[in-house]
Amino acid sequence: MTIYDELVARGLIAQVTDEAEVKELINTGKATFYIGFDPTADSLHVGHFMALCLMKRLQMAGNKPVVLLGGGTGYVGDPSGRTDMRTMMTPETINHNCECFKHQMERFIDFGEGGAIAVNNADWLLKLNYMELLRDVGACFSVNNMLRAECYKQRMEKGLTFLEFNYMVMQSYDFYHLFKNYNCNMQFGGDDQWSNMLGGTNLIRRKLGKDAYAMTITLLLNSEGKKMGKTANGAVWLDPNKTSPFEFYQYWRNVGDNDVLRCIRMLTFIPLEEIDAMSNWEGSELNKAKDILAYELTSLVHGKEEADKARQASQALFASGTDDSHMPSTEISMDQLTDGQIPIMDLLLACNLVASKSEARRLITQGGLSIDGERVSIIDYMVTKEQLEESIRIKKGKKVFHKAFIAK
Repeated sequence: MTIYDELVARGLIAQVTDEAEVKELINTGKATFYIGFDPTADSLHVGHFMALCLMKRLQMAGNKPVVLLGGGTGYVGDPSGRTDMRTMMTPETINHNCECFKHQMERFIDFGEGGAIAVNNADWLLKLNYMELLRDVGACFSVNNMLRAECYKQRMEKGLTFLEFNYMVMQSYDFYHLFKNYNCNMQFGGDDQWSNMLGGTNLIRRKLGKDAYAMTITLLLNSEGKKMGKTANGAVWLDPNKTSPFEFYQYWRNVGDNDVLRCIRMLTFIPLEEIDAMSNWEGSELNKAKDILAYELTSLVHGKEEADKARQASQALFASGTDDSHMPSTEISMDQLTDGQIPIMDLLLACNLVASKSEARRLITQGGLSIDGERVSIIDYMVTKEQLEESIRIKKGKKVFHKAFIAK
């Protein structure tokens, strides 16, 4: 099976331009391809995971990755999939986040001699002359076509700023710059980026001729991959200081039954024939598949040693219910208590176990909450200072455990 066929079989490719040429370049290791990462935080999250794994697969097949850090586009903010405008970041924050991204990517991608390269689009976007850009690049874009683009539709409902309207032009210019200066002949991105990516391909061909060799591919479900990074408890980060290896392991251990094999196929490097053999697994076998998924991805992000620890801690916790040394925990401060107590719904919010009090209320009334092994069925249940000084173990549903405590 060729590498392109494997990408298709793993469900990673949704759309392509020039498919025959794309296959030839990828299968012969002649693709120099880029994926862009806007530095919206100081850590990558699991929503970036698919792109990172794709870059690793293609590099292993002899192709050259170009990591594009969005130090320039980060000034604008991608409106794709947004109903509101992103918070504008300072240049210092953008630069710091770019450095954090680069450091984390080194676990997945080889940046050694002859390997992948990392570039920052601030190096060229911030130097552009506005009038020259309007004349040289702006003339290549149809406003009518831009307004029909999927990436702008949600923002159009509440009002698309002129700042955000420029994002497609900036992203398109990135590909044009990389094509001219780095021989980058291919771009990958999520299905929500298709319009932006076509803009880059079309810009190259309009500026350099129709025979300019530029290809576009989108990843199936990469927009859902971004959603993977968000849970009711916030984001699942690749930085162990934000999401511990145990929490990261538990996140994947708790994926839905209908998603586990798809995640294994798309995100792990387990051979396809082994994954195909799991296709008929049911019941307890699906739990085994979830453990495989969690272990493989934790190994990729945090290393085998941390993955071993997370697996052992998880098995000990679920087998005996006594080992809570790796259990996620939250320290409650005295000023969060009133008369030496805290309402259970406020405690759940403080521990990021629910997103709202209405969710906490549903959890309690449906019998999905227990503290130290005892089910909590009263909405106005109060947790005392004395309980927290001993630390309490909260169980949400069947699989989510959390400690809460006050430091003595």
